[in-house]
Amino acid sequence: MNRYKVNILSNKIPLITVPIKGAPTATALVIIKAGSKYETAASNGLSHFLEHMFFKGTVKRPNTLALASELDSLGGEYNAFTAKEFTGYWVKVAASKLPAALDIISDMLLDSKIETAEIEREKGVIIEELNMYEDNPMMHVEDVFESCLYGDTPAGWETIGTKKNISNFKRADFIKYLKAQYGSKSIYIILVGGIKEEAKKTAVEMFSKFKANKWRNKPAVRETQKTPQMLVVYKKTDQINLSLGVRACSIGHPDEFKIKLLSIILGGSMSSRLFISLRERNGLAYYVRTINETYSDSGYLTTQAGVPIAKTEAAIKIILKEYKNLTTELVSAPELKRAKDLLQGKSLLQMEATDNLATWYARQAVLRRKIMTPGEFLKKINKVTASELRVVAKKIFRDSGLNLALIGQASAGKFKSILKF
Repeated sequence: MNRYKVNILSNKIPLITVPIKGAPTATALVIIKAGSKYETAASNGLSHFLEHMFFKGTVKRPNTLALASELDSLGGEYNAFTAKEFTGYWVKVAASKLPAALDIISDMLLDSKIETAEIEREKGVIIEELNMYEDNPMMHVEDVFESCLYGDTPAGWETIGTKKNISNFKRADFIKYLKAQYGSKSIYIILVGGIKEEAKKTAVEMFSKFKANKWRNKPAVRETQKTPQMLVVYKKTDQINLSLGVRACSIGHPDEFKIKLLSIILGGSMSSRLFISLRERNGLAYYVRTINETYSDSGYLTTQAGVPIAKTEAAIKIILKEYKNLTTELVSAPELKRAKDLLQGKSLLQMEATDNLATWYARQAVLRRKIMTPGEFLKKINKVTASELRVVAKKIFRDSGLNLALIGQASAGKFKSILKF
């Protein structure tokens, strides 16, 4: 796959370029080591709120309309996102428009006004965003699962924050956090696609202006769980949305690629074990998926599904049974090949898009000690054997690592007795 190059600017900011010969589009993604894991209880939600404020106007582009109009005039796509360990700002445009996109992004991050009146207005927007997530259990169950897994710690807090925090934030909170977390010690620039020399020069010129920041590192996740854990969010819904999973490993761990394959085998496709057993054979769910999350210092594998309230126990037992089977039986050669082929095909399709490729390299830069290309990742995947999968399955599928999150009309004590292999 595509080669990349890293240039270090005079202020130590890495500029990662991934040129694609003949590509008509290009993506600029600026990623910052700022997210809910870097917050305190009092500042939880500030990373996400600050992301919103960068779209409210700069000295040069004085309001949302001026900023959005100029971005829209580029004829591309743009957005931002906040996660547990990073915040990103991206623009995808025709390759010739990339210098203009970089000028706007750098202006947003360097010279946003962050006005009190805009902060007060945006509080209502973000509270409605929070309400939207809470009203969608299919989306919200992932946050509830991480709260179950990590508890009242930065790793367990929701990225969007609490209504109390959102309502109480003042302009001084934003300025203090911005000065600490946004600067040359925590910024990475990724350019992917039809990159011309002018775009690289613009990136160097604009982002060399960032000064060194204090940058508060996140506290390390401590894995101390010894018994199964449960977290229930009671909500009047017609089904139970559940997430049943285990602690796994961080990015860069030797088991990373094996656990990724286990997630594909369990619930990564319509031919996966849990899709067949939960949906096709028992009719217990419409959506079924197994996901594998890898952070810089922790990770997990979990299966999510929406099931009938009266059949929740049956669904839990089916998931646990499929987990258990992987610890006792070798995955067959055809099934293992199918999982590897599926992962490779999906990766190739995703990496056709410059924005997806930019996100890949951004995650690598922030979370992994050494950047791994998509091609190198797939080579690691292809080397995994069935016996290695069984070994790692025995390691992670243990009672002491089980976590169950439920959203719906359920009681906390009802399912605890069945949380065992």
